[in-house]
Amino acid sequence: MTRKPHDQFAKQYLEELLAPLGSVETSREIAPEIRQVDVWFVPTPSPATTAENLGLLGRMATTACLLEPFRNPPNPAEVLDCQSKLNSVRSEMRRKARRERTSFPDTDWPHLWILSPSCSPRLLDGFGATLHPSEDWGEGVYFMAKFLKTALIAINQLPVTEDTL
Repeated sequence: MTRKPHDQFAKQYLEELLAPLGSVETSREIAPEIRQVDVWFVPTPSPATTAENLGLLGRMATTACLLEPFRNPPNPAEVLDCQSKLNSVRSEMRRKARRERTSFPDTDWPHLWILSPSCSPRLLDGFGATLHPSEDWGEGVYFMAKFLKTALIAINQLPVTEDTL
């Protein structure tokens, strides 16, 4: 349970929006030390609604993902903490696949979406985060290197459209 009103609101809001598309778990604990993922989302094969109805969020929710909303812009250590959570979840999934003797290709790895009110040029440059013109995610969506499966969303840079809520 969180003590920060913005954090709780963001979790509840994302849970409500994503529930028609799949399984949503807020404050998911991960090992080895107990930490919590703000929002863990896994899409269902046949969701109750189409992802397009949620615009950018629906596009982000087409695969399993972690959503980490921030009230204030995260600093580099907070971004690294989020990536550590992603790596822990990915490791859990890899161990499960190994136990079940199934494959776990990098295309199935979950994605991390860090939602920030803004992102400084220093933060973006420090993580090598860039716009992704080939897939037309638009302004404000900055991707790190391919295998990091992480993107920083600078909310203040998103175009003001229905797709960005």
